[in-house]
Amino acid sequence: MKYYLVDYENVNTHGLDGINKLAEEDIVCIFYSDAADTLTFGLHRRINESKATILFQKVDVGRKNALDFQLASYLGYIIHENINKTITYCIVTKDQGFSSLVLYWTRKNIDVSIVLDVSGKNEKNEKNKLKKEVQKLISDEEVIEIVVQFIQKYKTKQGINNALVKHLKDGKKAGEIYKTIKPLLSDKKDR
Repeated sequence: MKYYLVDYENVNTHGLDGINKLAEEDIVCIFYSDAADTLTFGLHRRINESKATILFQKVDVGRKNALDFQLASYLGYIIHENINKTITYCIVTKDQGFSSLVLYWTRKNIDVSIVLDVSGKNEKNEKNKLKKEVQKLISDEEVIEIVVQFIQKYKTKQGINNALVKHLKDGKKAGEIYKTIKPLLSDKKDR
């Protein structure tokens, strides 16, 4: 059994990728606020198709990290409620601030991890996959690491291009690299 706690403000609809493939015993609790309270029709359909139990936690925000604190508190509560059961707890987020929470519970022999979506993707595996794709296009190891870092960090194609220009201090070289990696940026916004 897996229990997913979704930081919807952080991952939005992508955090629920794979929701329609979860098992009946799985539970997904979506933490959302007024700042992030919309679903696409496609996601709504996948949620309805899911065999998992889906819970919604609307949180009151207004202070920095309010959703994070409520999610962390809820995690402690459900761990206590299920202490004699074998459950894997997954925090669905890109926010590495939760890593201290994972470390805390792991030291107490509770299986808690951070994943990027409910299909179980994690940042390390995604970075390794991306690095292999970049290595197919670029041979300079130093540039590969920088490109991977920028692709993961920036949400727009322009942000990646600007970061390359600024870092390399050579517009021509940055332009060549950007043109080379552009096929890997299809999921990025233009601006």
